[in-house]
Amino acid sequence: MLEQLESTYQEGLALLRDIRDSAALRDWELKYLGKKGAVTQMLRLVGTLPKEERAAFGKRVNEINEALTSAYAEREALVQQQELARDLEEGEIDVTLPGRARQVGGLHPATQTLRQFADIWAAMGFLVFRSRDVESDELNFSLLNMPPYHPARDMWDTFHTTTPGVILRTHTSPGQIHAMRQLGDNGSKPIRVILPGMVYRYEQMSARKEIQFNQVEGLAIGRHITLTDLKGTITEFLRRVFGADVRVRFRSSYFPFTEPSMEVDVRSDAVGKGGWLEVAGCGMVHPVVLQNGGYDPTQWSGFAFGFGPERITLLKHAIPDIRYFWGNDLRFLEQF
Repeated sequence: MLEQLESTYQEGLALLRDIRDSAALRDWELKYLGKKGAVTQMLRLVGTLPKEERAAFGKRVNEINEALTSAYAEREALVQQQELARDLEEGEIDVTLPGRARQVGGLHPATQTLRQFADIWAAMGFLVFRSRDVESDELNFSLLNMPPYHPARDMWDTFHTTTPGVILRTHTSPGQIHAMRQLGDNGSKPIRVILPGMVYRYEQMSARKEIQFNQVEGLAIGRHITLTDLKGTITEFLRRVFGADVRVRFRSSYFPFTEPSMEVDVRSDAVGKGGWLEVAGCGMVHPVVLQNGGYDPTQWSGFAFGFGPERITLLKHAIPDIRYFWGNDLRFLEQF
């Protein structure tokens, strides 16, 4: 058996030295090192030999297997180098052609708007405060002045979970309670934050509605904050987004967590000529919400607002359908 093994080894080395192309190299590998190769078959014979022969034969088979494997790797590198040189000489590869540019990704248009929002609000003195997407019913509704019997809950179609009282947040407003309790130092410090994040609503999808979308909530708490502060802050923000010529209109509205409440509209050539377009909701923080956040509403006041970044992006770029944002269509995304 040892003589046959040595003969196979020498034969394999001799054939390997003469190989000049990848196809022959693959055939050699299958013949000697493959699952049904000669050396592999020798390895499988070790267990069938008499005990006194197994050790010597097994050791030598392993040595030959390692030697042929190493020789094969060296020959493979040499053959590849020789084939490349032949291709270059024969002109099959034109090294003067320009290289293929690597495809580089970019920021999603909604992400670009979110970052623009963060930059503007940071320049206006607001911190970025992130809160969780999965919320309790209490934080999403009750602590925002919407107890279980309140009809305002019908304004949101909610994704419920199998755990009672746990939902996907329908708005970023629960972050107001988190921010007040974590940053307010038991209602003794003023705060200014924005609360960006994804929200979820069980709605019929259309060109203007999605079941998930981003919101950027804002909250400012301090002493002697008034509605005038809110209107001036929102107007300045919109001027930085759409340009100094943007016209801003405030309309009375209703939100259970603010009082008084307003809707915000804009009109400008920067967002088209289709009349006034709603971009945000806002209002003075309701005393009940202030109290739930740890502040004394007789000493502190504040304002809150909420923008939809996708809505702003639609307006700025004249995008006709909000569903494009989540369609993963590169023809759309590469435009940004």
